[in-house]
Parts: sequence; C-alpha cells; structure tokens
Amino acid sequence: MSRMIPAAKPIIGEEERAAVDRVLQSGMLAQGPEVAAFESEYSATVQNRYCIAVNSGTSGLHMALEAIDMNAGDEVIVPSFTFAATANAVALTGATPVFVDIDPLTFNIDPKAVEAAITPRTRAIQPVHLYGQPAAMKEIMALAKRHSLLVVEDAAQAHLASLDGTPVGAFGIAGVFSFYPTKNMTSGEGGMITTGSDEVARQCRLLRNQGMEKRYENEIVGFNTRMTEIHAAIGRVQLRKLANWTAIRQANAEFLNENLNGVVVPYVAPGAVHVYHQYTIRVVGHDRDAFAAEMSKRSVGSGVYYPIPVHKLPSFGLSFDLPETSRACREVLSIPVHPSLSPGDLETIVSVINSIAAAGA
Repeated sequence: MSRMIPAAKPIIGEEERAAVDRVLQSGMLAQGPEVAAFESEYSATVQNRYCIAVNSGTSGLHMALEAIDMNAGDEVIVPSFTFAATANAVALTGATPVFVDIDPLTFNIDPKAVEAAITPRTRAIQPVHLYGQPAAMKEIMALAKRHSLLVVEDAAQAHLASLDGTPVGAFGIAGVFSFYPTKNMTSGEGGMITTGSDEVARQCRLLRNQGMEKRYENEIVGFNTRMTEIHAAIGRVQLRKLANWTAIRQANAEFLNENLNGVVVPYVAPGAVHVYHQYTIRVVGHDRDAFAAEMSKRSVGSGVYYPIPVHKLPSFGLSFDLPETSRACREVLSIPVHPSLSPGDLETIVSVINSIAAAGA
C-alpha cells in the first residue's frame, strides 16, 4: 500500500527541541522572558501592534472580547461557517453571537449579510479570515465605522495573510491568532492577541493573569490563560521559519491551481495574500464524502472544515437556513498543501483528484 499523504503535518525539528531543552534547563517554566520575546517578535508581523500571548486561540478571542467589555445583552455578528470557537468566545462573555452567511467565493463573512444583521444591540463584528484568506476588511471596517461598532478579527488560520498591504490582525480593535499544532506555525498550543489600543492590551494582560499586573494586587476578576515558557520557545523558532513555509504553501497552491480539473479551486480576492492554512476545493456534481473516501483509498488524505454550520450545532441549536453556508458545508474538501509535500506528492494529489472527478465518484 502506498504511503498516505496526510492532509496536515506539524513540522517539529531539532531547533524546537533545543529551545524546549533550554527552557527546561533554565528552571523558569511559567510566563517569563521567552513569552515576552515571542510577543515582541510576533509584533513585527502585525505592524508593531501590542501582542499578548495566551494559552490558546480560543482564550485569545475570549480575552479580547472581555477586554472590550462585551456583556449580556450585546450582540456580535459572526459567520456560521467557521470553527465553533468563534461563536463560543462570544457566548462565554454573555453576549449573543448573531450568525450570518458567507461570500461563496471566499468562504468569508458576507458584508451585505453583516449589514442586514445590525441591530441597536450590535456591539461588534467578528470576521474570520477562513482557511488563510483575509475577509473583506475594507467593507467590514466601513460598516463598523458607519454604525459605531468594534471589530475583533479571528485570524486563527491566517498568519502573515494581508489585504491591500495591511496584515490581518491589524485592522480591528483586536485580532487573535492560534498556534494549534496544525496551524501554519505552532507553539504546541497557544494564541496571540494583537491590538493597537493601550487599554485593550492592558486589560488582556490583566485578564490572562488572574487580574494582576503586580503580584497579589488583583485589580479585576481574571483568568489563568497564560502561555508557558516552553510553548513560547517553540513559537519563537517556528516564527523564524514561517515566511519560508508560507512561500512553499503558496507555491504548492499555485501548482494545484494550474493542474486540478473537475473541482472548483480556491478563489483569491483582489489585493489579498492568501496563506493557505487549508487549500479548500468545492466538490460539485459529486458526493463530497464519497469523493474523500475514494481519495483515502488512493492514499491521499483530506479534511472537511466544516460539515455543520455552527448555529445548527447542539450547543447553539438554531434552525434557520443560511444557504451559502449550507452549500459550503456540503461541498468543501480541504486537500494537502503543507510544506512537507514533495513534488511527487503534489503529482499524486493531482492525479488522484483528477481521476476521481473524471470518473464521477
């Protein structure tokens, strides 16, 4: 049997192991100089905004929303075609996530749907830069300005993505990145909040550390969502490799764009730098799940992100239809694009997909 080509593959090497050993030998394992250095180094990727490292992307979204004082009675407009954490973070503050449809080309939140969902209770918009492609931030920021709303960017999948020269995470009052193992870079687990606001940055630092800036001087009720020194050390090594890995992802995506037939390849919006956390095709005219199963039989992995709209999950239990979201849930299939792919792997992926598409899986 041929070697399975995985849909995603974390890359951990000797430099990451050495960084962990360095921290272990130092004896300082909780938040300390490695975290501070990681924050400083990551800031260069988001126009030198403040960076606040936390223990996960979900915590980052939660802390950012808490820092802008989101409360019960407030509404935050979110896409339903995303990972549940986008909406969970809103609900954890007591606010209500208001789910809207996506642009079928980019899979990102549709600004027209956002505008239609604004009510007197709306406090914020939380766009997701899904699969590594920036959302329509020009339109979203214009809407936010017109209606006096805040914008918190869910950039969990979009490290180094940009739109018209501005990096994601540098548009709204805050942005949040994830360093989960399968992201474009990892710290093992972790997240990073970015903000240009002195006050939001300070609130996030307080919230992640039990409400303390000085030990035992708790100013507010907070959480324990700190990043460890071990995770930060891994993240610092990975950050140095991120630009090269991103270029490889983009080159792999270009090869797939040029050679795949019978499926809909990813659209890239004008002015957008797509970083291909996922290379997501649409399987049209075929049963998507049967298509994926046939790929697996032929040793090519894939993933479905996301099969159920978030608003229809049992955790939210809403029944209304968002037609483009529902269609995407039926049709999307993410195929390998990661930097570990060899030229032979890419040729195999193309051959397998084109063959299945031609045969009518």
